[in-house]
Amino acid sequence: MEGTVTMNPLRVAVIGGGPGGLYAAALLKRLDPSREITLWERNAPDDTFGFGVVLSDETLGGIEHADPVVYEALQKHFTRWDDIDIVHRNTRQTSGGHGFAALGRKRLLEILHERCRSLGVELRFRSEAPYPAWLTEAYDLVIAADGVNSTTREAYAHVFRPHVATHHCRYIWLAADFAFDAFRFEIAETEHGVMQLHGYPYAPDASTVIVEMHEDVWRSAGFEELDETESVERCAKIFAEALHGRPLRSNKSAWTTFRTVVNQRWSHGNVVLLGDAAHTAHFSIGSGTKLAVEDALALAACLEEQPSLDKALAAYEEERRPVVASTQRAARASLEWFENLGLHLDQPPRQFAFNLLTRSRRVTHDNLRLRDARFTGAVEREFGCPPGTPPMFTPFRLRGLTLRNRVVVSPMDMYSATEGVPGDFHLVHLGARALGGAGLVMTEMVCVSPDGRITPGCAGLYTGRQGESWKRITDFVHAQSPGTAIGVQLGHSGRKGSTKLMWEGMDEPLEDGNWPLTAASSLPYKPDSQTPRELTRAQLTDIREQFAAAAWRAARAGFDLLELHCAHGYLLSGFLSPLTNRRTDAYGGSLEKRLRFPLEVFDAVRGVWPEEKPMTVRISATDWTEGGTTAEDAVEIARAFVAHGVDAIDVSTGQVVAEERPEFGRSYQTPYADRIRHTVGVPVIAVGAISSWDDVNSLILAGRTDLCALARPHLYDPHWTLHAAAEQDYAGPGVAWPAPYGAGSRRPQTGRTDAPKPRLTLGT
Repeated sequence: MEGTVTMNPLRVAVIGGGPGGLYAAALLKRLDPSREITLWERNAPDDTFGFGVVLSDETLGGIEHADPVVYEALQKHFTRWDDIDIVHRNTRQTSGGHGFAALGRKRLLEILHERCRSLGVELRFRSEAPYPAWLTEAYDLVIAADGVNSTTREAYAHVFRPHVATHHCRYIWLAADFAFDAFRFEIAETEHGVMQLHGYPYAPDASTVIVEMHEDVWRSAGFEELDETESVERCAKIFAEALHGRPLRSNKSAWTTFRTVVNQRWSHGNVVLLGDAAHTAHFSIGSGTKLAVEDALALAACLEEQPSLDKALAAYEEERRPVVASTQRAARASLEWFENLGLHLDQPPRQFAFNLLTRSRRVTHDNLRLRDARFTGAVEREFGCPPGTPPMFTPFRLRGLTLRNRVVVSPMDMYSATEGVPGDFHLVHLGARALGGAGLVMTEMVCVSPDGRITPGCAGLYTGRQGESWKRITDFVHAQSPGTAIGVQLGHSGRKGSTKLMWEGMDEPLEDGNWPLTAASSLPYKPDSQTPRELTRAQLTDIREQFAAAAWRAARAGFDLLELHCAHGYLLSGFLSPLTNRRTDAYGGSLEKRLRFPLEVFDAVRGVWPEEKPMTVRISATDWTEGGTTAEDAVEIARAFVAHGVDAIDVSTGQVVAEERPEFGRSYQTPYADRIRHTVGVPVIAVGAISSWDDVNSLILAGRTDLCALARPHLYDPHWTLHAAAEQDYAGPGVAWPAPYGAGSRRPQTGRTDAPKPRLTLGT
């Protein structure tokens, strides 16, 4: 490339002799035999601190294309199996079709040692690598594959900016001298708490066994006081049935706590991080070796493709970072599921097994049905799905309202009202989504007063004219889409009001025409936001009555369900969060006091809302920042509303303070709904990046939620639910195509797509 200096790193240093470092060295030497590659490993060549390694078909495919010699050697030693067994309360559930391949970690390292030596890589065992600063001067490229405790990463921590999160379970790596006939999850409920075994075969006569439990259980059971031998014997006794009474063995095994490593950068000058040095993902999704090997493949390919080292390292990080981030999100979901395993113990056996299998959100209802239709069908029957009915199209009852399916069009602010009056836009917007098949269509947050608006374009229910306009919309929904319910969400903006329309500047204050703001405390949302006045007792009474009056108008307008908005930093949410409620009177301080005003408003609204119609409450289950609402607080908030008669909790998160740091990802908010559902015993609505009908089916069938609310998918496709039915070949009572749309109930034909080519292909 003109103007670019080609730089082929001829002298390469590799720090760390795990699978990632060894495979990177072998690939780079194979790509260019003239390279001088030296690898340092502090341990002996036959030292290994794990037992079995699981590799996916995807990873094996990459190895096969990049280095058939290594692939053929691995093939000879793989133990393969298809089944997963979940054993809980003396009941075993088996799911097949999963396609695992494993081999001993020691044998994997031997294969890579042999390959490196045959290619001419210099392997220095029992040798600490020189200090990184010296290596960067002496070598063209330094690959830091020195693991989770990487000294290289720490040496340049100011550049890599690592974040290491420690989690709440203890675990120990052990082995058994027999082969399980499946990947086995075994749950033990002991006097100290719940413990779990993760086991899988890696040789005809050997299995990896990982024993894991929450830190509190580990301490209560006395493991803290036991030495290695005593711990191993104790684990074998606890899981004697799974082990058929056989002993366990260790290899310098110690109880440890998993740490998730994330780095802001993966390279610095000619130093690049690879594998656990760059990132970790919990062992429950079997990802550590897989990620390291795939890192090596991508790094080798980028060095081959790019014209300079800096471009190659940038391309490597650009390619791998989103893949790793996705894996880490899945691993975190899996890790947290096991941390909160006790929530699910009382589920029916098959649903418990399905919940475990889909915990990471990578295995879903649809692909599990493809793998094992028998097992998935049994779970559906136990759940109550009629034949041929996906879980999302089963009915759900809230008080006197029966929803024909589990899909909710989530409240979405449209900022398109005039003086609070919903117009033709709202009729078309909400009417289209009602025709689109969802069981429940929710309005945007409808404000209870002019001063309670977020923007000048927000809809209201504080005048008779507004009520009449809403009735026009509900009448259309009930007449043109029979069986679809329409709900109203009532709220007050609090300190987040008097701002521009979203597309003009979200949360930015108006340049003119402002109205005064009130809130729980006199704290602006952002530094440049208007500072609200702290509400007086008299103003609290007025606002409570405004909510009740709006609810009365909502009932007259014909809404089927009412939701009280206590989330996202608006007025009632502002009372709940300790970050936004600094009051010293009866409405501030403890959580019980912070709940007082939202509960007073709930009671006032419930008092005028028809008895047979349900009420829900939306909450922010975490503020995503230090010192804010926690998941434990959210459980208590939900419990308080249940005591006052709420019918379901709509579980959202965040948007309470501007400095929040959400952990975005697919279905990222659903664990909070799951916790509330199982702890409090109340129906929940899950929200947050639920984007596919497969996600909805998976969440419903696993028992993590009762209803799923989707926002952006319904902006992309107003007929999302109808299309979900068509794509699943479902035509039952859970959804109805409007007669004029009947011809669209069959999926159009699509063109052919070609599969992507392998990432790195080298000649034999």
